[in-house]
Amino acid sequence: MTYLLLNSVFLAVALAVAVVAFASGRLTRSSLPTMGATLVIVVVLTAVFDNVMIAVGLFGYASAHTTGLLIGLAPVEDFGYPLAAVLLLPSLWALFAPRDEVLQ
Repeated sequence: MTYLLLNSVFLAVALAVAVVAFASGRLTRSSLPTMGATLVIVVVLTAVFDNVMIAVGLFGYASAHTTGLLIGLAPVEDFGYPLAAVLLLPSLWALFAPRDEVLQ
């Protein structure tokens, strides 16, 4: 199994939950700028810390399971998880919050 295939599973689930949250009106369009800013911050942090951890040898990736596209030392597949988190966490929060608390 490739990291890209694994990412696609997580991203599909996160996107499905986000669609449900938006369709139900529990998550509104006014939350998109905050989600976008959060995505930028989390991607930058992922780039910095993944590169540091790979550089010092804490972990690595089998090149046979990556696309070969790198941001520094980190494969681009590693950036799917921050995207999934930014989609999934606010969506779950909105769906499970009490009815009178809608994320805006």
